[in-house]
Amino acid sequence: MLTDKEISQIREELDNCTNPLFFFHDDPDGLCSFLLFYRYIREGHGIVFKSKPGLGIKFFRKVEDYMPDKVFVLDIPIVDQEFLDKVKVPVIWIDHHKPLDRNKVKYFNPRISDKDDGTPVTRICYEVVRQDMWIAAVGCVGDWFIPDFFERFMEDFKGLVSKNAKDPGKIYFDTKLGELIRIFSYILKGKTSDAVKCFKILTRVETPYEILNKTTPRGKLIYKRFKKINMEYEELLGEAVKHAGRDKLLVYIYRENRMSFTGDLSNELIHRYPDKIIIVGREKGGEVRLSLRSTRKVLPPIIEKALIGVEGYGGGHEYACGANVRKEDFDRFVRSIRDQV
Repeated sequence: MLTDKEISQIREELDNCTNPLFFFHDDPDGLCSFLLFYRYIREGHGIVFKSKPGLGIKFFRKVEDYMPDKVFVLDIPIVDQEFLDKVKVPVIWIDHHKPLDRNKVKYFNPRISDKDDGTPVTRICYEVVRQDMWIAAVGCVGDWFIPDFFERFMEDFKGLVSKNAKDPGKIYFDTKLGELIRIFSYILKGKTSDAVKCFKILTRVETPYEILNKTTPRGKLIYKRFKKINMEYEELLGEAVKHAGRDKLLVYIYRENRMSFTGDLSNELIHRYPDKIIIVGREKGGEVRLSLRSTRKVLPPIIEKALIGVEGYGGGHEYACGANVRKEDFDRFVRSIRDQV
């Protein structure tokens, strides 16, 4: 976790802007980080970041379009120096992936002081704003992290999770809170315009029950969008589980004419098959975009070695990583992982 001084510095930056621009990662941790900050300040604009590998110069046009007085980058592991050099307003970057060396940015990352501290960005943002606990819970557990406020959350928001729940996987797939996490994840899928419409609605939703119980028009709209996307997810999941056999790897690849569910699928597959290494990929533009999961093997060094002689990149957390490799190199990449485990 960041220090009290660092939290105060972030709060001061947030309190002293009138038109911030928020770039956030397209997963529950990134979305909830944005929601916590936006709902606190009620100013600015959000940009969901779906590109790989990092926030590059092509996104500078968004800065030109919105003319912000400050830029916040939330849960995005890589920001190119070229982008930072072009932006002429303060940039505040909050992340929890492997620390990088950059100039012209105020960079906050718990791994700088403790390489093993992967506290989700949502938890950091909640410490800054101290409101909307239910959104903070969604982002934290969505990143497979049980926050220190979880007992109080269970008391304040009845019926979302069973008492004494401690396993993120079971919460994710067996509780109402887990359903809410999946809702937050799925509404970012598909067309960017649809994702923007949904996360704008979330800036106004007052309670989780509004969505889960469909008690308001906006709650009904969010849930309807989730149910539609979930149908495609369930089809892909049904195909993926057929690839589970005696092999220590579970590898499932699908084509780009389906939505991107690699992270969601890999999360559920590692929950169902904790003894395997999960590799889920989506073919797009001659590349395979991958999500990898494990419960026992630390993935970054394995991926780093597998990328030797392969056109691609990858990395992430200890047991949850992403990668992108050229389609022609994919089999070689997988063989290297299999040889290492």
